[in-house]
Amino acid sequence: MTENFLLHIIKIIVIISIIFTAYTIFKHVYAKKINIVGTPKKFITAFLIGFITDLLDTWGIGSFATTTTLFKATKFIKDDKFLPGTMTVAHAIPVLFEALFFITAVKVEMPTLILMTSSAILGAFIGTRVTKNWNAKLVQRTLGFLLLIAAIVMIIRMIFDPGTSNSMEVHGLHGAWLVAGIIFNFTLGILMTMGLGNYAPELVFFSLAGVNPLIALPVMMLDAAMVMVTSSQEFIKRDRVEWSGLLGMILGGIIGVFIAAKVLTGIDIELLKKVTIVIVIYTGISLIHSSFKKKIQ
Repeated sequence: MTENFLLHIIKIIVIISIIFTAYTIFKHVYAKKINIVGTPKKFITAFLIGFITDLLDTWGIGSFATTTTLFKATKFIKDDKFLPGTMTVAHAIPVLFEALFFITAVKVEMPTLILMTSSAILGAFIGTRVTKNWNAKLVQRTLGFLLLIAAIVMIIRMIFDPGTSNSMEVHGLHGAWLVAGIIFNFTLGILMTMGLGNYAPELVFFSLAGVNPLIALPVMMLDAAMVMVTSSQEFIKRDRVEWSGLLGMILGGIIGVFIAAKVLTGIDIELLKKVTIVIVIYTGISLIHSSFKKKIQ
């Protein structure tokens, strides 16, 4: 099979995943008679959150950390135990559209793309079952620490910018690095179901592996898309989602992806990354602090 044929197969799988995820969401809300639109205020708030976070996600900043921050700022989530599920379900379809746009943006060897994505999916399958009975405090604490780890990874990447001198002639991982990549993505798949974004960690990993970090783009986008599809099924099944207004977030996210992918902009992405790091650290500390507060009766 040629690489072009495999890419076409992957694109078909992504399109089917978009249809399947949308069907799963609307089948569930119809059966449970859930109001996925919410009040006009909730819908507009959700739309803006989806638009901003998925637009930034398409530019490589990531969406989980920014979404967590905006959820906390707007009090969108009533119970923090619904944070991972709501983010995953809301971003699943927009990120699938991202994968469609960028899966062929940079040449990557099929064994690297398929094996690393498959290991991330397996990790997500296990991760949703590990966290299914977590209470709000455990979610807050875990997500808070993961956000701080993500901030550290982002800072390291900004300061040292690893991989910029790596050869663009290398289009994949081989041998021990491929095995390490499979293990790394399996672990990352588990952590993604707890609210950790995969973009910054994967960019750093590919850089340390001696591959130009641009090679990570197809892998990390397909990873994120398929992990969200996998884990969202379990979150939906167990109703660990803040449904009110969620439709607005999905629609806003899709539009944000299209605009970010199609429109040239003069926005300083590096400045946005610095601001994001500050926000991520603040949100992580806030979540950890909240998890240690005594519950008010």
